[in-house]
Amino acid sequence: MLRYNKKNINLARNLRKHMTYPETILWSRIRLKQLKGYQFYRQKPITEYIVDFYCPKAKLVIELDGGRHKSDDSIIKDTLKDGNLVNLGLKVLRFNNNDITDNIEGVLERILSKLD
Repeated sequence: MLRYNKKNINLARNLRKHMTYPETILWSRIRLKQLKGYQFYRQKPITEYIVDFYCPKAKLVIELDGGRHKSDDSIIKDTLKDGNLVNLGLKVLRFNNNDITDNIEGVLERILSKLD
């Protein structure tokens, strides 16, 4: 079981209540074990982070990046976050919000490829 910062529990709950439109689209397609029976969780605390989606069985993290992720500072933070998650033995997939809204089937294919 992965450890997490208990201080992030309330923030994660709040993020689940206020999902972005792309998060809502993806969640509607991966929730309730719709992808090969794999269970996903949304806004899941892992160590000091809160990841957008997490599948424990596949050890897969899915992150959605909006406009604020394009700044140099955000790119550095995201790279550090991804590296730390990979060091825990997790796989990380990142998608731009436009990928979700414009090509959800392609996104689902990439996710499925990581579940095998």
